[in-house]
Formats: sequence, C-alpha cells, structure tokens
Amino acid sequence: MQYFNLRSYLHIGNRFTLAGMFLLGLFPASIALASQSVMITVTKGFGLSLYASDLGDVKQMTVGDNGTLFVGSQKSGTVYALVDSDQNGQVDKRYLIARGLEYPEALAFHDGALYVTEEDRIIRFEEIESRLRRPSRAREVYSNLPNLDKKYTRSMRFGPDGRLYVSIGSPCNVCEASSPFGSIVAINVDTGASEQVALGLRSVTGFDWAPDDKKLWFADLGRNWMGDNIPADEINRVDIKGSHFGFPYLHGTDVVEPAYDKPKNLNVIVPEFELPAHVAPTGLSFYRGQQFPERYQHKIFVAENGSWNRSSKVGYQIVMLDIKNNNINQRETVVSFLDGEFPVARPFDVINAPDGAMYISDDLKGNVYRLFYNAPEQSQESN
Repeated sequence: MQYFNLRSYLHIGNRFTLAGMFLLGLFPASIALASQSVMITVTKGFGLSLYASDLGDVKQMTVGDNGTLFVGSQKSGTVYALVDSDQNGQVDKRYLIARGLEYPEALAFHDGALYVTEEDRIIRFEEIESRLRRPSRAREVYSNLPNLDKKYTRSMRFGPDGRLYVSIGSPCNVCEASSPFGSIVAINVDTGASEQVALGLRSVTGFDWAPDDKKLWFADLGRNWMGDNIPADEINRVDIKGSHFGFPYLHGTDVVEPAYDKPKNLNVIVPEFELPAHVAPTGLSFYRGQQFPERYQHKIFVAENGSWNRSSKVGYQIVMLDIKNNNINQRETVVSFLDGEFPVARPFDVINAPDGAMYISDDLKGNVYRLFYNAPEQSQESN
C-alpha cells in the first residue's frame, strides 16, 4: 500500500486524509472523516487533488486565456477567480470578483472578458485577468433572460461561431412552459440578436461542441417522481437547429408523459444515449488535452451530480462516454465519489484545464478538484 502525506492534497495512493486527497490507480482511497472512513475510487493511472476549497455552493466554471479559473455559485451569490501562480497544481491566490449577485451560477469567458448570469440578465467584466484585484464595474450585455421568480437552471458557453449559447431550463418538474424556458439560445452579444437552437429541454447545465464536426452535445436531466429507474437521464446531439427533444411529452427514448399529450405534428428527437435515471448529468465537456491517454482524447466527460429522491443513491461520479462513428457505445466511471450510500462529493461541472488536466467542481463541500493522469512506474516487488 502506497502512502502520501502531502498537506494540501486529498491523500492518494490507497488512503487519504481529509486535508489532502490523492489517488493513483483504481484503488479505493480511505479518507478519515471525523469518526468514519469513506472511500473515493479513481481509475488506474489517474490522480485526484484538492485544487481549491471553501467556495460556497460552487457550480459552473470557466477558464481565462491566462489560465485563471473562474467559479460561480448559486445561493451564495459569489464569483471567485482562482490562480495557481507557481503551477504546482494547487491554488495559491484567490480573488473575489463579485458578491451579492442573484444566482451567478453560469459563467463564460471570451476575448478577455468574463460573462456571468445575474438575475434576468447577463453581465460582463472587461479585461478581467488584468484586473483581478480591482475588477471593473460589470456591464449589462443581455437583459432578456426569464425572471428568477420561477426556479430554473441555466448555463452558458461561447460556441465555435462566436455566439454565446445559454441553456434555459424548465421551471418545473414537468409542465408546458412558455418560451424561452426549456431551450438553448444562441446570442450575439454585440447586437442582442438571439436564436433558439434546441427546444423541449428540462434541465440542461452541461453542453459542449465535438472537436471534430463542431456538433453541439448536451446532457438533460429526466423528470422526478416516476420511480427509481425511469425516466432515463439523456445525452443529446443537435444535428438540426430548432429540433425538439421531447420535454414534457416524451422522456428518454420511450417513456410517455401521462399528464400531457404530444402535439400530433411535433417531431421529437430521441436521445443519442440514455444514462441511468437520477444520476443527474449536470456537467459535460469533451476532453481536448493531451495529458490523458489517447483512448480518452476527444471523448465526452460527464459530471453526474447524483440522485436525491431515489431509494438508493446513484451518480456522484465522473464518467467518460466513448464515441465511435459518432455514436456513444460505452460509459466508464473515472472517479466515483460515492461510498455505499455516503456521498463524499457531488460533482457539478467538469472542464478542461490548460495543462491537460480537468477541473471538477463540488457543490456539496464547496471544493474544486483537479483530475490528472500520472501513471505510476511499474512497481518492482522483491521475491
């Protein structure tokens, strides 16, 4: 059994301490947590470190041109900038960019500026990486998001076409909501012109474009209260702009909603891949780095935030979806934060890091983890 005693890392090898966490190999790692011991599992060759902590209910993340990691919260109303100035895999400088915002969970970075959702609008912090100590006053760039009087999810990323794509979830477990609820909208931030590129969504906070053909993929959470095993959570792909993906009339591939009848002329696009019900895929990114082995490159990584209304827990992990011939054919667990029925963390977002690692946000403990690949040399055992 291999032990490390690195102060700022969740200890790796086979065992952890709470102060530092690390795993190399598909080994269960034991973390001393008060009087109990809990386990995290990481696939062989990968390591997991604690990159930053005490960030509130951290949700979505984005990375600046200079490598600054920006993290947004939901209820705590804060946006932080995190800097690893000595590049040792751990944050040594943090800056409070904004506080007192209304649900600034969605972030995006483009052309030197940080974009943040706030109330019913999107605001922008100009030249943010050169002004981390004293950010400029935020400027409103879009004001047509739905009001926050109804609870709904949202996320955003800049697409290959230079437009800002914003997902706007449905404000309900299941309902026929008015536009723009339940859609992904592409916005020209210079003119304010917008276009709905996907409809019939329930709760999308993870989406990204395939590196090869630039098709938009997204994860959608299925409705609740239909049982432990239905309906499936979904992985979808937008082949035609304006396609409808079924909510609230059809869940997954074939679960018909009893409360609402599908309009006769509505063409529904079924999922490219079904995930188990209630795993809650909140984050989705294609891996674009070179650090991970070739079999992981250009594949989809998904943060499964985990179940909350199921008789036994599922999710609470990072999975890789293997794609061949533009179809998903396999789902593999890379990191599991679930020890039996005990969630050690709830991963919300997973994004690429500049050095080829990946960042994982945890909205349970307010942490950001760094997932990296560092296959240990083959051990030589004495006879």
